Parts: sequence; C-alpha cells; structure tokens
Amino acid sequence: MELGDFSSIRLLVVGDVMLDRYWFGDVSRISPEAPVPIVKVERGEERPGGAANVARNIAALGARASLLSLVGDDEPGRKLKSLVDANGIDAELIVDRSVTTTVKLRVIGRQQQLLRIDFEAPPSNDVLLAKLTEFERRLAEFDAVVFSDYGKGGLKHVSEMIRLAREADKTVLVDPKGGDYSAYARATVITPNRAEMREVVGRWKDEAELEKKAEELRERLGVRAILVTRSEEGMSLFLDGARIHEKALAREVYDVSGAGDTVIAALAIMLARKTEWADALRVANIAAGIVVGKLGTAVATREELEAALASPLGR
Repeated sequence: MELGDFSSIRLLVVGDVMLDRYWFGDVSRISPEAPVPIVKVERGEERPGGAANVARNIAALGARASLLSLVGDDEPGRKLKSLVDANGIDAELIVDRSVTTTVKLRVIGRQQQLLRIDFEAPPSNDVLLAKLTEFERRLAEFDAVVFSDYGKGGLKHVSEMIRLAREADKTVLVDPKGGDYSAYARATVITPNRAEMREVVGRWKDEAELEKKAEELRERLGVRAILVTRSEEGMSLFLDGARIHEKALAREVYDVSGAGDTVIAALAIMLARKTEWADALRVANIAAGIVVGKLGTAVATREELEAALASPLGR
C-alpha cells in the first residue's frame, strides 16, 4: 500500500493539552517510613501530551499540524509551547492566567510506572470564548479537524465548533471523554476506546450485541462512523450498518498510553486524503502497533509506518 504525499495535508487539532513529565530512576529498597519503593531519580524527560501529542503524531507522519488550546501563565505552559514548536507544530496556545497548565508527572522505576501525579485546573469561560473565536477565524485553512477531549474543560464549546466545521464541509474526528456523547453529534467519526464505549452503551456479551449498540449510538448521534479501539482485541469500525475489524498486531505491548492519540492522528490524515475507510483503518492500526512498543506518550514516524506496512504483519 502506497501512503502518498502527506505534506500538503493541513489538520487542526483542538482540545486539552498537557505536559507529560517523566522521572526515571533506580529502585533498590523499600522506604522505612511506609511500605513504598524508594526511587532514586537519575534523569527526567518532558513530552507534549493530550491534544499536543495528537498534533505531534500528525507532524511525525509528515502532515502539517496546527494546534489550538489553552495553557496557564507558568513554566509548564512555556515548556509545552517550546516542545510543540520544536516538533514543527503551528501552535496557538491561549494563555489563561487563572489556571495552571495541566501536568502529568510519572515516576518510572525499573522500566515500570510506579506513580502518576496530576496537576490541573479548569479554564475560565472568557478564555474559552476567545478560543471559539480563533477556531472560527482559522477553520477555512484546514482539510480536517480533530477534537481531543481529555475532560479538562477545554472543549466546553465543542458542539458549536463541530457545527461550524461541518457547515464548512470539513471532516471532523473526535476522541471522546465521559458518559454522554451528545456534544459530539454530527461529527464524522468518534474514536472511543473499549472502556469509554462501555461507559456510554453498557457491556456487550458478544460481537453482535456490540455492533447493535454501536449502530444505535451512531444513528442517535448522527455521526458517519464509530471506531472502537479494543486493545488486544484490535479495533472495530462501525460504518453505515457495517463493521470493519482490524486484529491487533502480533508485537510486544510495552505501554498503551497515548496510543489513541496515534490512532486518531493517522486516521485523520488518511481521511483528509480521501482514502477508503478500510485502508485508513489499516494504517491507523499499524501506527498504533508501533507506539505501544514504546514507553510513554510517543509517536509513529513516517519511516516507521512505511517499514511496518512493507513487513509481513503490514501486508
């Protein structure tokens, strides 16, 4: 399968951004103060997270990524801006002085995550309205829009943004959050993971019941498709009463965090190129298989994707 040229594809990512911080160290003893391991921190690492990681994946695959989001007037916000700039992302990060930038701090010992500490606060309404105005001003520049909802409050006006995008005939992809998807109505495709789908439609006993529940949700929301990412079960696309399934790739799973960001990034690029759904799903699945073999929020590069497509697993 030939991927083609992505360099002219322009995608806008809107949603909750965060700074992912990692502290790596050695664990050799248990604390005398409590039954917890002592981690002697040896190095740190920082990466763009949330919607910023979606944009980072888009850029790594060779398309043109723009990012619209909110940060605080603080060191993590400035660091996040420098990281996305360094990844070739056109970032409009509106500063909200009333909040702190969301930070997820992960402590890693012996290549295992021992602890995660979150720092976050909801954004103010005035800044959210400014974000909506900027979205409407820039919408015409893009081939597709990706909404990355991490439940941090940055997508309060997502329904209005989807309405504007669909009226402008843009492809709209949503990585959803929460138990009510009504705000995402009329999107082109939503991409819940298995746990998120269960939160909305309840459990299913077999594939037939999952397909029935997915079709009912699709019709209720008026979306073209629902893509359910299912970890070791692969991913299933429900489209106009049909189901297309991709098996999970037979590779070692190291870390699934951020895999959903890679899936929606690859899918958005392929749909913006007017690729058939089955081929777009295949590429997204292969890209996800690449990043789960890496630690933390990571990207699949264009070179890695081409190599995987040419391998026996990708054929």
